[in-house]
Amino acid sequence: MLLYVTLGTNDIDEARRFYDIVLPLLGYRRQRYSEEEIGYAADGDTRCRLWIVTPFNRRRASTGNGSMVALHAERRADVDAFHAAALAAGGVDEGAPGLRPFHANFYAAYVRDPDGNKLSAVCETPE
Repeated sequence: MLLYVTLGTNDIDEARRFYDIVLPLLGYRRQRYSEEEIGYAADGDTRCRLWIVTPFNRRRASTGNGSMVALHAERRADVDAFHAAALAAGGVDEGAPGLRPFHANFYAAYVRDPDGNKLSAVCETPE
């Protein structure tokens, strides 16, 4: 089980604007914010599980090829809203909302944040 995930950013304010728009659509709220980190927790969770940070070593943040964070969505409409909001907030489309071949109810959308980190919103609930 994962305790938390960190994603690097080169512009903490731009990252805050982006994530403050897209994460509430999936039930996450900003709990912590400083010039070096932003922490988000799921509704009802007391711990931040997703951290957006400036690298500790002070070098530029970079993305990992093949790395992605998949976030749970309760409904397919939440996946659609996440994707639209991410693009409107400066994200880049990596795959429009739709069913994927992983199983019959795997409905997902893929985006990259302004730093290039790949995110996915996934609903596995039959509709």
